[in-house]
Amino acid sequence: MKYRFIALACASLAISASAFAQNSDVVRIGVSNDRSGIYSDLGGLGSEIAARMAVEDFGGSVLGKKIEVIGGDTQNKVDIASTMVRNWFDTENMVAIVDGGASSTGLAAMHIAKEKNKTALISGGFAGDFSGKQCTDISTQWAPDTYALANAVVQNTIQAGGKKWFAITTDYVFGKTMEETAAKFIKKGGGEFLGSVRHPLGTSDFASYLLQAQSSGADIVALASAGGDLITLIKQAQDFGITAGNQKLVTFLVFINDVMGMGLNYAQGLTFPTVFYWDANDDTRAWTKRWQKTTGFERAPSMVQALSYVSTLHYLEAVKAAGTFDGQAVNKKLRAMPVQSKLIQNARVRPEDGRVIMDVYKVQVKKPAESKSPNDVYKILDIVPGDELFVPLASSECPLVKNN
Repeated sequence: MKYRFIALACASLAISASAFAQNSDVVRIGVSNDRSGIYSDLGGLGSEIAARMAVEDFGGSVLGKKIEVIGGDTQNKVDIASTMVRNWFDTENMVAIVDGGASSTGLAAMHIAKEKNKTALISGGFAGDFSGKQCTDISTQWAPDTYALANAVVQNTIQAGGKKWFAITTDYVFGKTMEETAAKFIKKGGGEFLGSVRHPLGTSDFASYLLQAQSSGADIVALASAGGDLITLIKQAQDFGITAGNQKLVTFLVFINDVMGMGLNYAQGLTFPTVFYWDANDDTRAWTKRWQKTTGFERAPSMVQALSYVSTLHYLEAVKAAGTFDGQAVNKKLRAMPVQSKLIQNARVRPEDGRVIMDVYKVQVKKPAESKSPNDVYKILDIVPGDELFVPLASSECPLVKNN
């Protein structure tokens, strides 16, 4: 099903405007993300189907227009993402972009949406730039950002004795921002950041990177990578014996897909933040069962996929309330309205910078013997209020905040 959809999605981009011509009775929401690479399971088709579920729950139309959801593969390349998203806005009567995929491709999509005065709902981009240095008045960042992720991890690790840090970092905007932000928290907490080594997306052999981490003298080896890279990195780190000595692995951004991909034997004991877990409560369990039935996937949805649902539904409510698809008008309403979804806890959109604040779960991966089913992988250790983790407004780097 997945590969058939990808082929159809790619083919749709080549079809002339006569096939998907702008229709005054139809508006479209585009889900832009990785469909064929290391992040495909984190967003991909599952994120698009989540957006479709939101449209269905909203009623299928808004302001007298039918709502359709389309999707496409960025291949984690900025030029491909830019061309695809621009084409959607120009020829498909698209009013909003959802997910965005990797931070680099998501930022490209967001700026095109700004140019067109439409809306960007960033559920797949975790770099702090979305609601920080590159914030816009037509975008909101639903994915927890690098500030919140670093804040959730560093302080507790230093308090537990992890003073000296070395990072293995993916070499693009998310990894660089994650490393930079974590280093600031490490120094602020009285720790020492010894340095880092960076790897390209899709790395298969981390031996040289792990050797540098092992010889760094660090107590903590921090992994500022995600998706397939993180799976490979953790498995090779343990096979390499890096955790058998005095060093400890620390991760900032882990998805349930990653845990399933590496298996509990490798993932057990990892502790990290997340804003969604399928087994958190009755509402998350019911939504997950419906998502699985709709997608045909047996695995549990990722937080990106859940956030794609939440953000799409909230956007449609804002369009209805604003009475227009105008990006600036819709986003003023979107930021003023309460977030009603039960999939995330105590969520609100900060009007000044579009940062979505929500509670964060601190979870730990179960041991194989503790897991009762294939998707039963986390223990919820704590729930941290969003105001304690996300960047305070006074520290925001968003130009819109500074100009207020």
